[in-house]
Amino acid sequence: MATELGEMLRKHGVLREGHFLLTSGKHSDKYFEKFRILEEPVVCEAFAEAVAERFRNDHVTVACGPTTGGVIIAYEVARQLGCRCIIAEKAELGRKIGRGFRLGPEDRVLVVDDVLTTGGSLKETLAAIEPSGAKVVGVGVFVDRSAGVEFGAPLFGAYRQQVAAFEPSACPLCKAGIPLEEPGRSGKK
Repeated sequence: MATELGEMLRKHGVLREGHFLLTSGKHSDKYFEKFRILEEPVVCEAFAEAVAERFRNDHVTVACGPTTGGVIIAYEVARQLGCRCIIAEKAELGRKIGRGFRLGPEDRVLVVDDVLTTGGSLKETLAAIEPSGAKVVGVGVFVDRSAGVEFGAPLFGAYRQQVAAFEPSACPLCKAGIPLEEPGRSGKK
């Protein structure tokens, strides 16, 4: 399944190669354009199926994703698991479970997101769930590009690929004169 998902990433322009400025400020030779997954329902469905299958026997009652990309993912995973879907939206400090969504100690929550790099939005989502007393049964992501992030719950990445990240001052791509792209911004630097 991972090979098929990897091919989907390439076919749909999700996995790009070049010289990229990451949100962290570091540089990388690979970039995952996560919204290419979400714009193709068949691709989103395939990745959500992999996540849902991994956690199918964990009796998930709620799938929860952080805004923005995690909303669509939480919905699709919840649809496949036959459970509720909620979102964790940005708050003044971190994230919150708002808009009348409810969680209680009886709930078994699967936290989902698109691409895992540092885990910041997922950790904020887990912190937003904690006051409810709900049990987090796992964290599922479509793409895990991290070098290992600990959440205190089982982590599953439908597709995993560690990607090198360089400090700008030590970037071999800069030294080679390869133009720097800033995905999600106005183009090249």
